Amino acid sequence: MKDYDVIIIGAGVTGSAIARELSRYQLRIAVFDKNSDVGEGTSKANSGIVHAGFDAKPGSLKAKLNVQGSEMMPKLAEDLGIPFMRNGSMVVALSDEDVAHMNELKQRGEENGVKGLRILSREEALEMEPNLSDDTKGALFAPTGGIICPFRLTNAMAESACVNGVKFHLLTEVTNITREEDGYRIDAMQKDEFDEAKDHTVSYTATCIVNAAGVYADIFHNMMTDDKLTITPRKGEYCLLDVTAGKHVGRTIFRMPSAMGKGILVSPTIHGNLLVGPTATDLEDKEGNFTTKEGLDTVNRPGASAVKDLPMREVITSFAGLRPHGDKGDFVIGEIEGAPNFIDAAAIESPGLTASPAIGVMVADIIKEKLSPEENPDFVPTLEPFSYMKLLPVEKQQQLIAKDPAYGNIICRCASISEGEILETIRRPLGARTLDGVKRRTGANMGRCQGGFCYPKVMEILSRELGIPMDKITKKGRGSEILTGKIKQQEGQDHAE
Repeated sequence: MKDYDVIIIGAGVTGSAIARELSRYQLRIAVFDKNSDVGEGTSKANSGIVHAGFDAKPGSLKAKLNVQGSEMMPKLAEDLGIPFMRNGSMVVALSDEDVAHMNELKQRGEENGVKGLRILSREEALEMEPNLSDDTKGALFAPTGGIICPFRLTNAMAESACVNGVKFHLLTEVTNITREEDGYRIDAMQKDEFDEAKDHTVSYTATCIVNAAGVYADIFHNMMTDDKLTITPRKGEYCLLDVTAGKHVGRTIFRMPSAMGKGILVSPTIHGNLLVGPTATDLEDKEGNFTTKEGLDTVNRPGASAVKDLPMREVITSFAGLRPHGDKGDFVIGEIEGAPNFIDAAAIESPGLTASPAIGVMVADIIKEKLSPEENPDFVPTLEPFSYMKLLPVEKQQQLIAKDPAYGNIICRCASISEGEILETIRRPLGARTLDGVKRRTGANMGRCQGGFCYPKVMEILSRELGIPMDKITKKGRGSEILTGKIKQQEGQDHAE
C-alpha cells in the first residue's frame, strides 16, 4: 500500500489551491515543500492583483483559468475569511499606437469572457484617476479587476487543506522521483528546523504526483519524460510605499503590455499601501530573488508607469520575486505522456495567483478521473475567521478585548497589530513559526519601520509560544537567525556571549 494517494510538490499558491480542492475527497494527500513555511517561493513576492483576464491569448489555459479564477475569488475569499476588493483595473494608452492596441485588448478580453470592459476617453480616465500621466490618451477599464493579499490567500488555502486532512511536510526538499509499479517513490531531504547535523533522507510512495514546484517544476517534469520543459526564472523587482501614499490611485493602473509582461504597474494593496513594479529580467539562478540598483532604478524612473507624481520618497521597502516563465508559452497543466498519474501544474506565471482556484479544480478533476474517490463527507469549506482587528467594527473590537486583553496590546504600531492577533496566528493550524510567518499572516513588521521597533516583541512572543530560546527564532527558517549569541543569566544580570 502506498503512503499517500497524492503527493503535491510545492506549497505555494498553486499547490495550496490544489491541496484544498483535493481535500473535498476521501484521499490521503501530502504536500512537500523545501521551505520552512507555505508560500515562501514564487508566491511570497506576488503583486496581489486579481487580473480581469483581458491580456492572455484567447483559447490558452492562461485565458480560460484567469477568468474562471477571477470569478471564483469573491466566494473563496469569503469562505476563507480573507480581505478581497474589486477595485477595478485600467490599461492606459499613452500614444496613438497604444490606442490601437487598447481596442485589440478589449476585443481579446471579450473573447476570453471578461465582463464589463469599456474604453474610456482621456477625460473619463482622468476623472476616474486624476494622477494618470499627462500623456494619457484613453484607457481600457476592467471593473472585475481586484486586489487580494497573496500571503493570506496562500496561507488560508493551505490551512483549509490542513483542517480537512492534508498533511504538510515542510522543510522537505524533494531530491528524486522514481517510477514504481502503480505509482512513484519520492526521495527527499528532511531538514531539521535548527540543526543541520540532524538532516536526514526520507522516502515516500504515492499513486499520483502533482508537480507544483514553481521555478523548479521543470526539474521534476524532466525526470519523467523526454519532452523537456525549460522554466526560466523571470525576476520582478518592486517598491512598496507607505500607507500615506496608498490613495494616490484607487485602481490598478497598467501601461500597455509588451512581450516581457505587463510593464510597471501602480496599484493600491489590500493593506492600504501603494505598490510600484515589477521589472522583468530573465535569470539562470532559481534563487536569484535579490534586488539590484538597475532594477530599482527602472521602477523609480520617471515615466516608467502610467501614473504621474508618484511619491517615491514614501518607499518603505523593496523586494524581488521570480516568476516561473515556461518555454511552452502557456501554463503546463495535465498528465505527462508516458508517466501515468504524474500531473504537471507548471510554468504558472502571471496570472497564476488569479488562476489558482481554477487550477485547483482542473487538477482535482484530473485526479478524480484517475482515482474515482468518494467525496469527503466531513469537508469544511470555511475557516474560522481570523480576528483582523482593523477590519472589525469598534464594538466588536471592544468585545474581543474584553474577552482577551491581548487584543488590546498593540505590538506593531505602524500596522496596528495586537498581541492577540500574533498569538492567534501562531496557534492556528499551520501556524507561524518565524518572523516572516507572523508578518505575512498578520501584517506585523510590514509597516513603515519594517520591524525596527516590534521585532524584539514578536520574537519574545514566538519564543514563549513555541517553547524555543530567543536565539533559535529566525526570520525565515534555519540560517536566518536574528541573534548571533546566547542569552544567559549570570549573577543577576543578563550577559550576551
